[in-house]
Amino acid sequence: MTEAETDSRPPTLQVRPDVVQPDVAPTVTHTAAPSVLPDAPPAPRPGRGARPRASFSVVIPAHDEERTIGRCLDFAAELEPGEAEIVVVANGCTDETATVAASVPGVRVILLDAAGKTDALNAGDAVSAAYPRVYLDADIAVSADTLRRMRDALSAGTPRICAPTIRFATDGRPWSVRAFYRIYEQLPYVRCGLVGLGIYGISAEGRRRFDGFPRITADDLYVQRMFTADERTVLDDAEFVVQTPRTLRALLRVRTRTAVGNAELAGVPGASADFGRTGGGTTRALVGLVARHPGLLPAGLVYAGVTAVSRMRARLRRNHQWHRDTSTR
Repeated sequence: MTEAETDSRPPTLQVRPDVVQPDVAPTVTHTAAPSVLPDAPPAPRPGRGARPRASFSVVIPAHDEERTIGRCLDFAAELEPGEAEIVVVANGCTDETATVAASVPGVRVILLDAAGKTDALNAGDAVSAAYPRVYLDADIAVSADTLRRMRDALSAGTPRICAPTIRFATDGRPWSVRAFYRIYEQLPYVRCGLVGLGIYGISAEGRRRFDGFPRITADDLYVQRMFTADERTVLDDAEFVVQTPRTLRALLRVRTRTAVGNAELAGVPGASADFGRTGGGTTRALVGLVARHPGLLPAGLVYAGVTAVSRMRARLRRNHQWHRDTSTR
């Protein structure tokens, strides 16, 4: 999911009858991110027409994702009616993202005038009630079974965060991109408890650890570091696929965004030192990996070069424009 974080004004949230499903209330205006978790909805009264209580919710921020949102929402057809709340927050869209999403039965669409991923996450939280809650990028495709496994892993009544196992799709990519991910997927950051990069779920108890999402680039890393290693779960029996950039230039844009996000975390109010950069640990891990497997030296040099250039570009960046990877869309 890629967004533009450019507008500092509070977002305008609209639930429009011409976009949402018929059972959604008329226009609502919301000018601030929620600071208190919404209560879970009451159980439906027995009798005819009673809607089943959702056992989890899915919040999907989407900015100009008309080409990907339909595939992302394929899981909705695999769910039982009312099994999950599904909320798509179309933020600052200039295409048909909202229309495509609204055509999927059971999906509620929220419109935000301005583009911004964390504003969209907060808007989705404001209208969702069910927990556990899954936050899903609009360019990620997962099955209903994967979402159910996440729900089950987060239903123990303890603060937890979880995600499926990540797999990087590199077929058809140039050697430089494949070399980068050959190293990246073996680093401790990815191999040991990585939660995020397109999808993560949080238990109700875990979500109470923070109010609204701050206006930062790396929302997934921000949330991940709210939890200890023992509170993070990576599902071995479920996976999701990340489509890697198709060109070296696109890879540099994505990694620049990552470097910006890491730097931003160090300035989050109330954040611990653990929110800062982790370059030293990554460098040591890279050196150790190449020392154990000398054949990885060329790939290691590509990884080091991409990382160095990305960090330099991040330091030179003067605005909050999102470095969008359009090569996979």
